[in-house]
Amino acid sequence: MSIAVTGAAGNLGQGVVESLLSRGVNEKIVAITRAPEKIKPLLQRGVEVRPGDFDDPASLVKAFAGVDRLLIISTGGDNPTRIRQHQTAALAAKEAGVGFIAYTSIANASHNTLGLAEVHRATENAIRQTGISFSFLRNNWYLENESGYIQAALAGAPIVTSAGNGKIGWALRTDYAQAAAAVLAGPGNDNTIYEFGGTLATYDDFAAALGQVLKKKVSVEHVDDETYGKSLAANGMPDFVVAFLVGSAHEISQGALDVAGSDLAKILGRPAVALPEALKQLVEQIKK
Repeated sequence: MSIAVTGAAGNLGQGVVESLLSRGVNEKIVAITRAPEKIKPLLQRGVEVRPGDFDDPASLVKAFAGVDRLLIISTGGDNPTRIRQHQTAALAAKEAGVGFIAYTSIANASHNTLGLAEVHRATENAIRQTGISFSFLRNNWYLENESGYIQAALAGAPIVTSAGNGKIGWALRTDYAQAAAAVLAGPGNDNTIYEFGGTLATYDDFAAALGQVLKKKVSVEHVDDETYGKSLAANGMPDFVVAFLVGSAHEISQGALDVAGSDLAKILGRPAVALPEALKQLVEQIKK
């Protein structure tokens, strides 16, 4: 038996591999990345490192050879590129004889209105079409996505957003990583869909929790989409990033991430790290 993780040189991938190691799984752990030199130290810990490039189908078939359980971590880039790469990975898994695929998706992927949700709907469909047993890990929102707001608050600036009172299920990347490792290593996860996320909260809740950590008031400026976009552009954000962030904030204001559920706590065997404690950890990391 072997468990493989793609994107193993990335932050989430490294977290999943570390979680598998800490669980003491009996299966061989295979770390797959297009930059194997970045994770060579894993070799000394008994992890097999294999090269694999989502733009090179043959390399993925080779990387997936002999793998029983596979985690496909979603790639970066524009939507068409990501969809193509994910479809390539799904087909390679089928050709290699993989028995189970877990995939890092997005909250409520079937109906989510965020622009990036298109990628995850297409990928879930591609994986279903392989006929391979699957588990879709529908991760809500990474708290690390808000590092810019944390840095702004540290500098005394307000949180500027057009997300309104939209609720978000923030959780730390480590919680998502540990949950993915648990699904890969544990039984009973065939053909499952998990809605992973922390306790639902708004940006006002976020600011209040961050204020507790920083021991000062953190204010929120609620603005419209146009004003939010202008503020991002004024801070040097490229046009495509501005469009993505404004679009995401708008959909969040309409409830795109307002997806409740207890799946993360159920799989972890404990509650997700609460927002104040999670923010405390991120603040400490940012200050280093």
